[in-house]
Amino acid sequence: VLMFVMMGIRLERSKIANDLLTTMARVFGPLPGGLAVSVVFVGAFLAASTGIVGATVVTMGLLALPTMLRNNYSPELSTGVIAAAGTLGQIIPPSIVIVLLGTLAGDLYATGQEARAIAAGCRDALTFLGEPAVLSVGTLFQAALLPGIFLAFLYAAYAFGYAMVFPSRAPAVQMGKSTGEPVARNEALLWFLGAPAAIILGVSLAAGAGLVGGQAISVSNFTDTVEGAALRTNVSEQCAIGMIELHGQEMWDTAVAEQAAIVASGGAEVAVERTPEQFEAATLSALADAAPVGSGVAALFTLLALILVLARGISPSSTPTPLLIGGLGVVLAFMVDIAFIRPLTGPGATFSILAIPFGLATYGCYHGVIRLSKNELLRVVFPPLVLIVAVLGSILGGITNPTPAAALGASGAIMLAAYRKLGDNRRGARVIIWASFAVIVMILVGVNFDLRLGRASVTVADYIAYLVTQGAFHFSFFGLLFSCWVLLRTSVLGPVVRETAKVTSMVFTILIGSQVLNLTLISFGGEH
Repeated sequence: VLMFVMMGIRLERSKIANDLLTTMARVFGPLPGGLAVSVVFVGAFLAASTGIVGATVVTMGLLALPTMLRNNYSPELSTGVIAAAGTLGQIIPPSIVIVLLGTLAGDLYATGQEARAIAAGCRDALTFLGEPAVLSVGTLFQAALLPGIFLAFLYAAYAFGYAMVFPSRAPAVQMGKSTGEPVARNEALLWFLGAPAAIILGVSLAAGAGLVGGQAISVSNFTDTVEGAALRTNVSEQCAIGMIELHGQEMWDTAVAEQAAIVASGGAEVAVERTPEQFEAATLSALADAAPVGSGVAALFTLLALILVLARGISPSSTPTPLLIGGLGVVLAFMVDIAFIRPLTGPGATFSILAIPFGLATYGCYHGVIRLSKNELLRVVFPPLVLIVAVLGSILGGITNPTPAAALGASGAIMLAAYRKLGDNRRGARVIIWASFAVIVMILVGVNFDLRLGRASVTVADYIAYLVTQGAFHFSFFGLLFSCWVLLRTSVLGPVVRETAKVTSMVFTILIGSQVLNLTLISFGGEH
């Protein structure tokens, strides 16, 4: 909770809401009800970045309400949209409410499912459900994400529909011209819609055809053991009736058939050691099933290709030479992957083969990022959006649990705030940029190399990767300390820490108070 609160307060204090409102107003302002739609968009964005309702509502009210009233917006619509959009932080992850509910609901869910299983005549919840009775914060995040986004869409649709019915109460507003380069409609459709859609569709079709996919080859020296049935069928008649009501007759019949097959095969899970010929045959079979292009390489260079085409659309009048060089690197990467890289190719050799194509693609993307930074919308939205995706993606993807993800979010928010502060003071922020790049290098190297030096045989490539990872880690940590020093020197870090302590204390006071109230009601028979 502490890390999520610090992440939210740090982003809220970095004036991101002000920049977002200004930018979104320029985008949606010319539409009927555009300011209201902008408020909903910013509210959803702040909800995903802060998870704190009070700060979001106050910020939105101070920034958006005067502008909306000054442009003849209905007071009822203005206050309603601000209140509704500001409270999206209750449902859109990482919501502090969901984090607290996850810690409480997990225990309640496990206890309730155990009681439900016993009432059905089963031994435990694992037998009755067919899976562990676990409800985590990540599961609640997954459950709340789409409803929260859909709710924000409904708010925006209502504001737009209200403006269409009552145009005088939510008029279109011209909030000023964009500072970016003007782009013709045909070029915008080509580079912002056509080219990205073609790239994504092409990679998706290649994955569907088996040309892109996982290349991990894992062959055991022993044969596979007999898998168990989907459900436990050695249960009492009462438990079987309850399981059929829960899972359905078809699922139960399938589990019974699986268990019968296991019994017919001997009923024992025995692994037999493969002969060298069998091991070689299994390896060749796994190699034949592997995709020509690895999913990691495809994802990386697809992302680089999207950066190149979007950069071309942002500044069509600039010379395309650097972007063409980057595109050549992307094409070469796929070609050399198909021609030279095999599933058993080591990470060191893979890096050496892809070094030249990756260097060309990186050169093009370097110039592409410079062009993308000229667009006000991307410059404002992209950095916090990357932070939000990294935090939520690591949780929803099962990479880590909410605690390390919250620490990542808090650290990223500190570095982002320091970068914005240095930008406001017109000073260089190269240390923070390179520290962010070091984090990316550390993740990529850690994923592709085995960094365990305690193994019996460690290759030279793994030693080099370990040293690179250590250097990237220490430099990224230095960047975090430098960011804290920048915020402390500018009298920003102190108020953030104090506000974090206040909000965290308030949250846990409410939590403890609710528990005391719950126990008091139970002691007087209130649960009945």
